[in-house]
Amino acid sequence: MAAIKTIEPGKLIIGMNGDMPMTQLKDGKLSGTDGELMIYVANKLGLEPVIQMMDWAALIEATKQGKIDVMHGAMGWIEPRTKIMNLSDPIYYFGTLLAQKSKNNFSTFADMKGRSVGTVTGFTLIPELKSVEGIGEVKLYDTSDGVLQDLVAGRLDIAILDPPLVQYGIVQHPEWDLKQVAVVPEPDKYPIMSASYNVIFGVTKDEKALEEAISKIIVEDIWPNCVNVKAMTTYGMGAKSWFIPPSPNPRAGIDRPADYAGPKSDDKCF
Repeated sequence: MAAIKTIEPGKLIIGMNGDMPMTQLKDGKLSGTDGELMIYVANKLGLEPVIQMMDWAALIEATKQGKIDVMHGAMGWIEPRTKIMNLSDPIYYFGTLLAQKSKNNFSTFADMKGRSVGTVTGFTLIPELKSVEGIGEVKLYDTSDGVLQDLVAGRLDIAILDPPLVQYGIVQHPEWDLKQVAVVPEPDKYPIMSASYNVIFGVTKDEKALEEAISKIIVEDIWPNCVNVKAMTTYGMGAKSWFIPPSPNPRAGIDRPADYAGPKSDDKCF
């Protein structure tokens, strides 16, 4: 493996947006489901973590421009991102869920007809979301908090956010009276929103050796030793469904070998 290069020798500049339960700064330290795994990786690499917080769109640009070494926080693998950064092996998986009031039962793309749907600026599903036939209005927000506030207040019918964030909010705030429902896939029309995502770390394009080193730790240490399951369980997301790879895996033949299936957790982890 080539020598690991980072922006500042001996340091790992980490970008995050502070959306829980994935990432947060608490007492000056990075934590959360993804954050704890990122710190685990930094320690294994012998690098000092340096945290930078910014909104999601800014994180994408900073990583693309080589201003941070690695970004994270329920970051889903999609092919266009392979053109602008190196993408690690996955730490867990999820599909598209529709957050809504408990009284509703929106589960299809047809259910979006005439309704307001909110998400965060910079999310990769936005062009596809705007193309949903008959959709009432797509509202874009700078933060996930803004989306959730409007959903709770009734100013949105549906929100599409990082599923761990919404699940964490539902557990912490039962008075919100929200639920999440998996969207019924229509991959021919809406391939991005119908996919099950590999949740990964995004590494700036010039640091391929760093991505390879991170991926090696993920595949050979984090998955076999249940480190990701333990981290997710801490925040109420220990169900097996978070750790089952999509089949076929959309990365196969693109930025991974043609027979790539993706790591999965052993039963001993649960």
